[in-house]
Amino acid sequence: MERQYVAIDLHKSRSLIVRDNAAGKELAVVRIDNDPVALAVAVGEAGPEPEVAIEATYGWYWAVDVLQEIGAHVHLVHPSGLNWEERRVKNDYRDCRELLDRMIWASCPSRGSRRPMCESCASSCATGASSWPSAPRPRPR
Repeated sequence: MERQYVAIDLHKSRSLIVRDNAAGKELAVVRIDNDPVALAVAVGEAGPEPEVAIEATYGWYWAVDVLQEIGAHVHLVHPSGLNWEERRVKNDYRDCRELLDRMIWASCPSRGSRRPMCESCASSCATGASSWPSAPRPRPR
C-alpha cells in the first residue's frame, strides 16, 4: 500500500478528516465525533504509518496520543504559523486541504510541543523551525 497523507481539522465535539494518496488524489473525506475509537478507525483507513497533520488547537493532546498509538507519523502544526488570511473562504474542508498541501510540499510550520511528534522534527521542535520530511513527489496542480 502506498503512503497516504491525512489532515485533521480538530474541533471541540466533531472533526473533519481528509485523506490523500502520494499522488495527491483525494481518497476520503469523513466527519467524526471526537472519540478515540472513531479517530483510530478513520485514520486507520490510511494504512500503516500514514503522515498526519493536525493543528495544535485546544484539546489536541488526546488526538495525538491516539494517532501515535496506531503508528501514524504526526506533524503538529502551529496554527498561527499558517497564513489563513489569503483565502476568501475558510471552512473545515479548505483547512484540511491547506494542511495537506503544505505537508506534501514540505512547507508547513512546525512548533514545539510537550514531546517531539516525529524523529525528523525532534531537533527543530525546540526552536520552532520548520522541518517537514520531504514528500515522495510534489503534489500535482
